[in-house]
Amino acid sequence: MKVKKMETHSIQVEDILIANQLLKDVVAHTPLQKNDRLSEKYDCHVYVKREDLQHVRSFKLRGAYYKMKRIETEARKKGIVCASAGNHAQGVAFACAHLDIDGKIFMPQTTPKQKVNMVKMFGRDRIEIILVGDTFDDCFEKAIELMEKEKRIFIHPFNDKDIIAGQGTVAVEVMNDIEEPIDYVFASIGGGGLMAGISTYIKNLSPHTKMIGAEPAGAASMKASIAAQKVVPLATIDKFVDGAAVKCVGDLNYEICNDYLENIVSVPEGKVCTAILDLYNEHAIIAEPAGALPIAALDFYKNEIKGKCVVCVISGGNNDIGRMQEIKEKSMIYEGLLYYFLVDFPQRAGALRQFLDTVLGPEDDITMFEYTKKNNKESGPGLVGIEIKRKEDYNGLIARMEKNGFPYKEVNKDSTLFGLLI
Repeated sequence: MKVKKMETHSIQVEDILIANQLLKDVVAHTPLQKNDRLSEKYDCHVYVKREDLQHVRSFKLRGAYYKMKRIETEARKKGIVCASAGNHAQGVAFACAHLDIDGKIFMPQTTPKQKVNMVKMFGRDRIEIILVGDTFDDCFEKAIELMEKEKRIFIHPFNDKDIIAGQGTVAVEVMNDIEEPIDYVFASIGGGGLMAGISTYIKNLSPHTKMIGAEPAGAASMKASIAAQKVVPLATIDKFVDGAAVKCVGDLNYEICNDYLENIVSVPEGKVCTAILDLYNEHAIIAEPAGALPIAALDFYKNEIKGKCVVCVISGGNNDIGRMQEIKEKSMIYEGLLYYFLVDFPQRAGALRQFLDTVLGPEDDITMFEYTKKNNKESGPGLVGIEIKRKEDYNGLIARMEKNGFPYKEVNKDSTLFGLLI
């Protein structure tokens, strides 16, 4: 994608500066940190903007609070309603409690429990949480229905001028804090509010800076819209990167991103999981999937960013610890270190011992084994999970399975079977 001539949009630099002035005593001025390990890995200067350290552990507080402060009097009379996969809900809940506004918040039933509990904590007795559907879009429909029925004010998570201006204050802090010209900015895209806001501010102050969006491959709605040159909804999405799993981006956000973005990287969900684990293990940063997207996207730009100044916005840190085993598994599968097989074992004593002795390598490990003996058949299938030390060990594992007469089907390569069994 090439950067187009910058157009005049409904959101201007002045709007973002006004939002920054109102929010400066409300939100945390989060750190912009030079990350030596990432800088060394990519042979450039990598700075991370730590919105995971925001009061509600995500940037969403900025837009939500600014929007509600702008309509404070009317909102206090009518009450508000919103739909959110989690982080916007926390920002709205925080604002409801601090501005004494009654709020009803729709969230997907699939929202991690940690995020639901945090919304309750921030909103205290000023909010009601309603869990419905599986995606943000399901919640959006129900929230609009309630808005019309109860005449409440709807607080959109991304497709709103004030929301975009509020999110753009992230860029004000970045530009004020950094001491060298920025060559690249990487930030996640769900509905597009964050990228619309920060690109409006940065591209007008620093036209040479290249804005790179990062979307989950299973919900790349902005990439699809820019390719079609109009907003297009996705038929289905992968909900794993819950903070960025949106079927349809906002039209305001699309118009801004279409003009200002250099490119959008679609990041596989497994790659996001690897980035989450690396951030935790190597940098002591707890990032949620959407927050890790920009870090994961760096690998796709490793040649272009050499010697450059790069800013990555870690947009949120609301990660449920209960998801870590799933995150580890997705990462290992993506990295080629974990495989599942349906192995046809002969129905005789010693078959499993033969498999262990002749098929497994010295550093291979069985992570799952499910098998039921059926005496009326000569063979029976067993579900076997095998973790290997290096992805290069895979070919040897397959060769030994075939050499020793163990018919198999690789579950990883069959998406339908994988979804049913794993």
